[in-house]
Amino acid sequence: MSDGIAGVDEYMERLPTEVRERLEEVRSLIRSIAPETGETISYGIPTVTLGGRYVVYYAAWKSHMSLYPVPRGDEELDQEIAPYLAGKGTLRFPHDRPLPIGLIEKVVRRLVEQRLDG
Repeated sequence: MSDGIAGVDEYMERLPTEVRERLEEVRSLIRSIAPETGETISYGIPTVTLGGRYVVYYAAWKSHMSLYPVPRGDEELDQEIAPYLAGKGTLRFPHDRPLPIGLIEKVVRRLVEQRLDG
């Protein structure tokens, strides 16, 4: 799905409508949280950058969307994301369930904070 993608807009255009709408919702949320970020395609998927360094990746798959990496160091957030954890650094949100926008917002805010601190 991501072979030869020139940019995030092209990536989105290739997605089925319902999936594209979900990813566009996440994309808009990220922009509202951190308007100073940029975006590119890295590893074949949309990547949000800050100061030339990645902050968060997100991608569409057949049955879910994923968000990478998983922020560390916040026990309360760790408990909230546990049901969506799919591997050490991946959050997986099934297409057949509503997106937990509040949780995604917390994750992105924490990742931006970690990037700014690091």
